[in-house]
Amino acid sequence: MMLPKAMENGLTPVMVKEIVYQAADYVGFGRMLPFLQISNKVMEEKGIELPVEHRGTTTEENRLEKGVQAQVDIFGEHMKEAWKAGHINKWLAANCFGDYYTRNGLDLAQRELITFCFLIAQGGCEPQAIAHAKGNMNMGNDKEFLIKVVSQCVPYIGYPRSLNAISCIEKAAE
Repeated sequence: MMLPKAMENGLTPVMVKEIVYQAADYVGFGRMLPFLQISNKVMEEKGIELPVEHRGTTTEENRLEKGVQAQVDIFGEHMKEAWKAGHINKWLAANCFGDYYTRNGLDLAQRELITFCFLIAQGGCEPQAIAHAKGNMNMGNDKEFLIKVVSQCVPYIGYPRSLNAISCIEKAAE
């Protein structure tokens, strides 16, 4: 329902696809798939040729290294060794940050904002939402901006999750 309007107001086909692709890491492939199908349908109806241009920048050999660097760029030097804390941390660095955050089409500030929205919409991800609120602030999406974003999300995620998101922003800002 919102996608055609968003595209009329400046969201490009590449941006749409990047948002949807990135959702796989945060909401899971099963919950992302209907949105991929809908975005493809809307784009086909608009006469946009699919698939959109390939945006990947990593290889199997360098995805972990580049993912770790993206984490360091967003969260700081303490992330340099975080991938060694366990196999899921390694997957997170290589897949989420290496395969997705390094793609062309969105910058790190946009990706952090999208991630924050995915997390607050799910609920139950408050530790991650706090971390990504801080990541947003590190990327220039300040506290006031994040609160405005949450305010726009209220009709879609409800008041309880919105209030939790504001609390996460407050904790990140401390």
